[in-house]
Amino acid sequence: MLSEANNMLTEQVLESILRRIPELTIGVLGDLFLDRYLDIDASLTEPSLETGLDAYQVVRVRSYPGAAGTVINNLAALGVKKVHAFSVIGDDGEGYELLRELEQLEVVDCRGVFQDPNPRTPTYTKPMLQKAGQPARELNRLDIKNRSQLSASAEEKVLGALNQRWKEVDSLIVSDQVSEAGCGVITDKVRNRLAELGDADPEKVILADSRERTGQFRSVWLKPNVRECVQAVEGRPILTDYPESYVFELARRAARPVFCTLGEQGVLIVDPRSDPPKRIKVPAYPVTGPIDIVGAGDSTNAAIASALAARTDLGPAAAFGCLVASITIQQIGITGTASPDQIRKRWSEVKMHDHG
Repeated sequence: MLSEANNMLTEQVLESILRRIPELTIGVLGDLFLDRYLDIDASLTEPSLETGLDAYQVVRVRSYPGAAGTVINNLAALGVKKVHAFSVIGDDGEGYELLRELEQLEVVDCRGVFQDPNPRTPTYTKPMLQKAGQPARELNRLDIKNRSQLSASAEEKVLGALNQRWKEVDSLIVSDQVSEAGCGVITDKVRNRLAELGDADPEKVILADSRERTGQFRSVWLKPNVRECVQAVEGRPILTDYPESYVFELARRAARPVFCTLGEQGVLIVDPRSDPPKRIKVPAYPVTGPIDIVGAGDSTNAAIASALAARTDLGPAAAFGCLVASITIQQIGITGTASPDQIRKRWSEVKMHDHG
């Protein structure tokens, strides 16, 4: 069943979402990364006396919460009342730096974030080379990954914190970023607990985004991209220009709505709770000029989960996510966010474009 009605955002719905967001408490469960930017001034480059290679000179270091932290950043920018964070990070310098950045966001409750001596705090270090009169260019990224299994004690701490705060959150966003099985926060045991919570409280949205294990979630709402959706069904990523059958199958298995992001084509929603399942196609908003898609999915997650918690229908919630993403992808060299003022400004531009 194709649903075209009520799948677009209106000014009335937009204002209703923005009005309700400051009343919301959102939980974020998953892998916290540190995004570290090294701003390099090319004019200061000097040769190394030891190797003769160029020694780049870093003039500024910028740090931001990444992965699940990007979701948290976006929720804070949207203006939610509180964010409960649930995660495990390393007991290392990057972990302390990450906690410091999170604690500067006054709405974030970090009591569910635990430091453990075994894992390393995942860190993406991005050298940004700036030459006069040119936009900054990102050099090869330097990654620190955690490659150790999450300990049973850390797993229990996260589950305990989630169980304790479950009744306080209006919705929960799950960010399964770590590719290596068992090395992130979303373990099999955590996924099973999420399914139990989803079955016990089906009206409360649990929105999961997983880089490699989308197909292992049950009884939770899902927000994959096309590759993740196809991989969840096929067991391997394959190229396809027709992802709809995979979205339908994934929704059937999860028994919850699936929001499949299609890049510049928008979002395809399949809701299996009706017979036949409901299909909604939501177009993206046009964007011109340079874009940086890093973090776009995380900003979309924050927006969709907030809109759904604010009792918005599926189509307008996805459209709100597309609107927010159209703002964040235009922020170059930084993990983008969108404030209510930026959202209203972008909405005015969209309306002018539509009437032009």
